[in-house]
Order: sequence, then structure tokens, then C-alpha cells
Amino acid sequence: MGVRALSPDGRPAVFLDRDGVLNCAIVRDGRPHSPATLDELVVPDGVPEALARLRDAGLLLIGATNQPEVARGRQRREVVEAMHAALLARLPLEAILVCYHDDPDGCDCRKPRPGLLLEAAERYRINLLESVMVGDRWKDVEAGRRAGCATVLLGDGWGEPAYGSLPDYTAASIAEAAEWILSRAARGKGRP
Repeated sequence: MGVRALSPDGRPAVFLDRDGVLNCAIVRDGRPHSPATLDELVVPDGVPEALARLRDAGLLLIGATNQPEVARGRQRREVVEAMHAALLARLPLEAILVCYHDDPDGCDCRKPRPGLLLEAAERYRINLLESVMVGDRWKDVEAGRRAGCATVLLGDGWGEPAYGSLPDYTAASIAEAAEWILSRAARGKGRP
């Protein structure tokens, strides 16, 4: 990551996990999974409105998602890309950055590592210290923390053990998360 990514004149952003935040996770046996088809991709009520409020406040919105089913041979990359095209058409996102690797690959872009956020910071000249990562799993919280962002956990993290980093805020919905982010910006942390 270059110095520009943390420069005070960089733009604040909100990073958003995909499954469980931008779209509904598919729950099987109490565990969240990615939609397998475009037909299974459902944007929850309130997400477009919450994201519009954040965008209208001057925040850059970037999706950041792990999609290891591609590396595992259970999902085709073109299906994931079609889902992202649908989300980008419906939601006010600048981009959706993706890690297609699995844990054994040891890549820097797979959350909880911060590679996707660092890549976005460099590409879009984002000030990470004024930015927020929103996710529904502890890997999202940890990735945000490692990148220097404030963090919001939606829900309870699916009952998974925490990585050691507690979120700055826990929200029941994306609308509640957006309210906290806007309040934080109003207090001078994460200027819009």
C-alpha cells in the first residue's frame, strides 16, 4: 500500500461484504453460504436506501468479498461476475473487489487479510483511517481492523469465534449500520 492510500486528502469509504450484507446469505445447517445462482441473489429490504444515504453523504462504497467456491470448483467465475453486475446495476457501489482463492492458497486478498481493502485504497485514493468495513462475519471485522478502518458487525457473526478484534459497532441491520457511520462522520471521524 502506498502512502497516498492513507493521506489526509484521501476519500473516506465504506467497504461492504457481499453475502449477508449486500445480499442475503443462503443459510444451510445454520451456516451462511453464497447464492449458487443469479436467481438466488436477493437484496434485502433497506439495503438500497441505506447505501444511497451513505453515497449521498459523500462516502465511496466498495464491495469486498471472498468467493472461495470458485477455487473449490463448486462455482463458476462467470456466475459470480453476473451476480456482481446485477448488484452494481441495483446498488450505488463504485466496485466489488473479489478474492477467488481458498484458505490454503495463502493469498493477501482473502479476508481476514486486508488485501482487498488495501487494493481499493490504492486504486481509489481512499483514506483507510476515515473508512469503515461492514460485514456479517469476524473475518470481515478483522480485515477492516488490519487495514486501519473502523468496523461494523451485522448480527452476531453467525456464532463463529471472534479473531480477537471486537467491532467498533454491532448493528442489527444495514440501516442501523448506516446511521452509526453517518453519526461517526458527523463527529469528525470519517468525514463525508
